[in-house]
Amino acid sequence: MERKNLWQTYSEAQIRELEEVNAQYRTCLDEGKTERECVKKTIELAEAEGYRNMKDLIKAGTKIHAGDKVYMDYMGKAIVLFQAGTAPVEEGMNILGAHIDSPRIDVKQNPLYENEGLAYLDTHYYGGVKKYQWLSIPLALHGVIVKKNGEKVEVCVGEKETDPVLVINDLLPHLGARQREKLAKDFIDGEQMDLLIGNRPEDKEENAVTRRIKNLLKERYDVEEEDFLSAELEIVPAGKARDCGLDNSMILAYGQDDRVCAFTSLFAILRAEEVARTSCCLLVDKEEIGSTGASGMTSRFFENAVAEYVLLNEGVEYNDIVLRRTLANSKMLSSDVSAGFDPMYEDVYEKRNAAFLARGPVFNKYTGSGGKSGSNDANPEYIAQLRQIMEEAGVNFQTAELGRVDVGGGGTIAYLMSVYGMEVIDSGVAVLGMHAPWETTSKADVYEAVRCYEAKTSLQKRDAMGCGIPDFIASLFMYHVPVLCCSAGHR
Repeated sequence: MERKNLWQTYSEAQIRELEEVNAQYRTCLDEGKTERECVKKTIELAEAEGYRNMKDLIKAGTKIHAGDKVYMDYMGKAIVLFQAGTAPVEEGMNILGAHIDSPRIDVKQNPLYENEGLAYLDTHYYGGVKKYQWLSIPLALHGVIVKKNGEKVEVCVGEKETDPVLVINDLLPHLGARQREKLAKDFIDGEQMDLLIGNRPEDKEENAVTRRIKNLLKERYDVEEEDFLSAELEIVPAGKARDCGLDNSMILAYGQDDRVCAFTSLFAILRAEEVARTSCCLLVDKEEIGSTGASGMTSRFFENAVAEYVLLNEGVEYNDIVLRRTLANSKMLSSDVSAGFDPMYEDVYEKRNAAFLARGPVFNKYTGSGGKSGSNDANPEYIAQLRQIMEEAGVNFQTAELGRVDVGGGGTIAYLMSVYGMEVIDSGVAVLGMHAPWETTSKADVYEAVRCYEAKTSLQKRDAMGCGIPDFIASLFMYHVPVLCCSAGHR
């Protein structure tokens, strides 16, 4: 089935609206380069729209009523937002969300060392990266250092124009003959990917460069070298999200897998008016390394947050059956980015079932690899519901698989959510260069992903968050189907 290039379908008014949406999206990308920063930005935007911290409600014994908006963050690295509907909570939720971690390079616990007058931080890459892509590009350092007394020091170096940037050096081609003979995966060893951070000695003594670095850390952040033991420092590409293409039709930025789904999801729920079923936006951590850990989807933080939400609902007598019904009756779109068709690498795609830029959000009935290994496989009854809603809303969408059957594949959090018995399907935005330091999306797809949640509402403008984005998704909730859950990052 042929899908139109969306740029051919939009009016001038829609083009203006598209640019407003993408301007807000670029700002969120710039301010959310780590999962902690994404949670911080989410709380800032949510509280501006009237969301309250569930932890405060629990302490005060305050009950939740229809129309109330609440959130609960988890360790500052994952967050869930709820807007209470008019229907009983055990009828289920419409879930939307995304994962907010992205492939990167992490700093080790004992990282600082000097070698021949050069100071380095020792590193360990995170997620599915092509290591050679991270060489000889400007890098920034983001994260937190936590002292023994519990004081948390935020670090961000390399993003301001006045900041220095950092780098992982590559070998010059004149001496790289043996390196070029290696397979791409062996082009550089993980232990060689250390971050160059200094060259100026403090004095004429041994290890004078690292001594200067230690003094700078003490002067600027009041931390000691030992404080690296309780730090979480992430190395990411330096620089802001940018328009891409001579026609300004695309966005080039770090971390669009899966923040392109995270922020469009967030925009949607923050603009929802009255809803029938409880709406939920879920932003999770650790997807890129298998959803493990306390803030990943394999933990029970989401289930615990829903249990707290159910308990706070006015008139609900909490028990395990109510919680189980709430989860089982929920509907979810696990919106994961899809691999956009790239004609430079055409042989790895099956064109009839590939995702193309500027043709709308992508629905993936299944993911996995080979024989659908590790996949959630959505029910056709559920897909039919979604088709009807998209048609009535005039939303353009496409369907796809992640490459040719025997070439590769990937996974999402969909199968982890389906254990509750809820309907789940993967959905998201097509991305070129997925998992590279800089990834490419179409502005049209970003806009259409948000339109996907609008569903039959008029394009009434609001100025809340600083741009004229329309009131999204209100009528979609009337169908008792999900808005979405975006979880991305194909491993």
